[in-house]
Amino acid sequence: MKKITHISMRATQAAICLLFGLNVPHANAIDLVTAYRQALQYDPASLADSEALTAGREKAVQGDALLRPRINLQANLSRIHDHLTSDAPSAVSTLVPTDSTGTARQMTVQLVQPLYDMAARANRQQLREQTALSQFQFDASRQDLVLRVAENYFGVLVAEEALRVVQAEQDAFRHQRDRAKARFDIGQGKITDVQEAQARLDGVNARALSVQSALELRQTQFRETIGAQPDQLSRLTSSPPVRPEPENLLTWQTKAENQSSLVKSRRSERDIAKAEIDKYRLAGRPTVDLVASYGAKAQSGGLSPLVAPNGERTSIVGLQFNIPLYAGGGLDSRQRESVAKRYQAEHQLDAARRDVRIKVQDGFLAVTTGVSRIAALEQALVSARSALEATVLGRDVGTRTQLDVLDAQQRSFTAELDLVQARADYLLGRLRLAAAAGELTEDSLRALGAWLVS
Repeated sequence: MKKITHISMRATQAAICLLFGLNVPHANAIDLVTAYRQALQYDPASLADSEALTAGREKAVQGDALLRPRINLQANLSRIHDHLTSDAPSAVSTLVPTDSTGTARQMTVQLVQPLYDMAARANRQQLREQTALSQFQFDASRQDLVLRVAENYFGVLVAEEALRVVQAEQDAFRHQRDRAKARFDIGQGKITDVQEAQARLDGVNARALSVQSALELRQTQFRETIGAQPDQLSRLTSSPPVRPEPENLLTWQTKAENQSSLVKSRRSERDIAKAEIDKYRLAGRPTVDLVASYGAKAQSGGLSPLVAPNGERTSIVGLQFNIPLYAGGGLDSRQRESVAKRYQAEHQLDAARRDVRIKVQDGFLAVTTGVSRIAALEQALVSARSALEATVLGRDVGTRTQLDVLDAQQRSFTAELDLVQARADYLLGRLRLAAAAGELTEDSLRALGAWLVS
């Protein structure tokens, strides 16, 4: 009887040691910062966002070009055969040959410098805002990548712990089944104990398949984002969680409304819509350009000067004034369209402020409640372990049943997995709070190093 008891206690201790193998060092472990940097070089969405930023920066260059000088070069080369049939006086005939063939060349360089063009200025402002928008969108994409890396990272860790828990349950329930069978074979146990233990084992075996599938999916998501196998990830530790600083929801929400990437993007879109209104409102105003040109003409082959001048030089400097009178109503229509889009952008900006306030509250509560949740689950795990040991002892002395032991083991395993999930949720809550407030960077991942160990 005592021998069986010692075997049971050793199996229980081994299962607990397996469950708490979280702080075992791993050589060359991948931490969050390393995973993020690898994702920057591998993730297709991240690479596409970088190219989008490069393209967006050219908008400001294009806008500045609208008010800069434009220089055009035009050159012509013509082969001419001239045949004159007329009864012109002989004096004229000597000046204008009846038949002549030759080559005519012409070259003109023109410079146009806008002096007054309000529509072009509005267009330039709009293009500059589009460059700013591309930067805000890029910042948002980087924050999204940080979150995706962290979610995939912690997803793998939690899935691995879930698999360890299931495997520990399998070992524990298998041992309890074998123990129940041994007791039944010598006439000291009940067949119902054997059946109950087998039923629990069968249920865990079925759940193990689902957990294994979930782990493989998480590993695939990690590999497709980071470009590396999640073989040696840093593990979650039992470091005590800290509350957000400052611990004031309104302060975080105010900060988010000012510096959230989503709000900045919507605000930039509103400014672009305003510039669109100005562009069409000012399109009907006159424009004034400084125009300067230089031209030269030459010919060879004996062509008449009346047909192709030779050696002619022309220089022109002047002002060109242009005022649109009527464009078929298109400008007015585009202006009305741009006004409607400006109102649309205003509403989208209000919606973005609302969304970030909700996201901030979600992240803030995840952190604040996560602190209490982790403390409660740590105590629950201690209690579950103590209850398991007491139940095993009670069964061995005859005050508890085999079913009680199975239930106590199940509660211990569940408490362990809940604690791992709570720690992951707490760390993700910190990142989501920082993202909602527009403060999520690589340094945010580095700051989580205290809760991870290689």
